[in-house]
Amino acid sequence: MGEAVDRPARRELSTLLVIDVQERLLPHIEDRDNVVKHCGRIIQSAGILGVPTVCTEQYPRGLGPTVAPLRELLGDAPVREKLAFSCCGAEGLTDDLSSRGRPQIVVVGIEAHVCVQQTVLDLLGAGFAVFVAADAVSSRRALDRWAALDRMRQAGAAVTTTEAVIFEWLRVAGTAEFKQVAKLVREP
Repeated sequence: MGEAVDRPARRELSTLLVIDVQERLLPHIEDRDNVVKHCGRIIQSAGILGVPTVCTEQYPRGLGPTVAPLRELLGDAPVREKLAFSCCGAEGLTDDLSSRGRPQIVVVGIEAHVCVQQTVLDLLGAGFAVFVAADAVSSRRALDRWAALDRMRQAGAAVTTTEAVIFEWLRVAGTAEFKQVAKLVREP
């Protein structure tokens, strides 16, 4: 099903998956401010470029909802509650992603070595091409984050950055979309 990750991410082929950036989990995450900033940029860019977005929340009664800045940017994007660490364990999520006819999944969120990694491995196993935005994923400890990024890369995911994905989605400069997205990328 999935296109090889040695090809660029394409907006018409992509879905953005935002994993578990939740109120009670985020304060414990390394480099959390940058993770939220990069998640916000890619969510806004996806909205401008017509890339559908899906969000998950791990046990929201215990870990709270998605953090407010991202909740606002997500708008009416579906939010799936889950207890399984892999998002593929959320009821109907894999079927939903498959039915969209978009073989590329761009992944951001937390924690890199638990929910993100297990999701990426399951998505790869389901035949999706998976792109992990390294600057928009993290864990409580740096070693867990870097080990997870390495494992996901070895398993076949493209480990990249939010800006790289955004510009792959854009493909060309000089459009109205480019001007909107370029403003987001230039923000500190």
